[in-house]
Amino acid sequence: MKKLRPKVYVYGAAVLVAVIAILLYYFFFSTFSKKTETVYVYIDEDDTRDSVVVKLQNIGKPHSLTGFSTLSRHWGYDGDKVRTGRYAVEAGMSTFTLFRRIKNGMQSPINLTIPESRTTERLAGALAHKLMLDSTETADSFADSAFCAKYGYDTATIMALFIPDTYEVYWNISLEKLMDKMVKSHNHFWNNGRKQKAEAMGLTPNEVATMASIIDEETANNGEKPMIAGMYYNRLKTNMPLQADPTIKFAHKDFALRRIYNKLLSIDSPYNTYKNIGLPPGPIKIASVAGIDAVLNHVDHDYMYMCAKEDFSGTHNFAVTYQEHLRNAAKYTKALNERGIR
Repeated sequence: MKKLRPKVYVYGAAVLVAVIAILLYYFFFSTFSKKTETVYVYIDEDDTRDSVVVKLQNIGKPHSLTGFSTLSRHWGYDGDKVRTGRYAVEAGMSTFTLFRRIKNGMQSPINLTIPESRTTERLAGALAHKLMLDSTETADSFADSAFCAKYGYDTATIMALFIPDTYEVYWNISLEKLMDKMVKSHNHFWNNGRKQKAEAMGLTPNEVATMASIIDEETANNGEKPMIAGMYYNRLKTNMPLQADPTIKFAHKDFALRRIYNKLLSIDSPYNTYKNIGLPPGPIKIASVAGIDAVLNHVDHDYMYMCAKEDFSGTHNFAVTYQEHLRNAAKYTKALNERGIR
């Protein structure tokens, strides 16, 4: 019997090792997520080790959460070791791999689309919806002349910096780093070809963006934008007021206006292009690429006036003379009245 004892010890040790291996695999190396698709967990500045586990509860299996908690306790994951970010929890990913990614800050980027926002407040809200940014703080920064000056703009022209496109960024990117990325994108967009076209028109990139923003608000028809750009450029060259209705909406901060009555034209604002000659101080929205290129590639013609077509197609009737414009305007006014649009 004494000769059998070593074998019993060996078998017992083997069973113990096997049990330990199974437990290690079960808690730390088996699939963490109970989902069949990739989901994301967002960790912000207020999170702790415990709150991260809470955020993972709807994603992970019970034993996987136990394994994650064990790893976080024994690997010092807490306090300043909790790193902000957006982390992918992939189907089939082990608990240990997920913990290592979160602990080391190996986050997944997001695709951020810069919208054609009408105001800096709306832009700030859109950014805060997608990023770990505070909308109020971001809006305050855009309204801060010193902040804007760091990037070569003022509070009126800062919207000209942004080129509406989709960018790959990290969820926890700071506003300063985001702005640096926007500057690089802006400089890349304004290549020598675009700069030369703007210079030939006697306009700066900011002024091109300002005119483009007005054109974008006049129509969503990209095919007609070069025609409208040509008309506004004719007015600029002759020192004729732009008389652009979208600038009146911007001045009143009422973008739901469907008709611009004479009583609205008396507002004292630098954006009132009925009272002030030339372009307003800055864009009335983030200009689209189509709008900017429409200005740079405007159609040369003699039209000085335009009026929305009475068929509500979103396009315009153009006129050389004021008398012809009045006839077009009368047709449109009649159509508005018939539809009861006030």
